Amino acid sequence: MPQETQAASAARPEKETSRLEAFSDGMFAIAITLLALELKVPHFEAGGNVTYQLIAGSDGQWPS
Repeated sequence: MPQETQAASAARPEKETSRLEAFSDGMFAIAITLLALELKVPHFEAGGNVTYQLIAGSDGQWPS
C-alpha cells in the first residue's frame, strides 16, 4: 500500500498559484490606477525648462 500512495501522490501535480498571482496583480493594478487618477498635469509656461516645471508641478501634488 505505501508504494501505491507514493505513486498516487507523485502523479498529482503541484498546486498552481497562477490564478492567485493573476488576482493579486489585478488588485495592485486597480489600486495603482485609483491612486494615479488623483494626479493633475501641471500647467507649463512657454519657453521654460519643461523637465524642471514637471518636477516642480508634481512636487506640489506629492502629499495628496
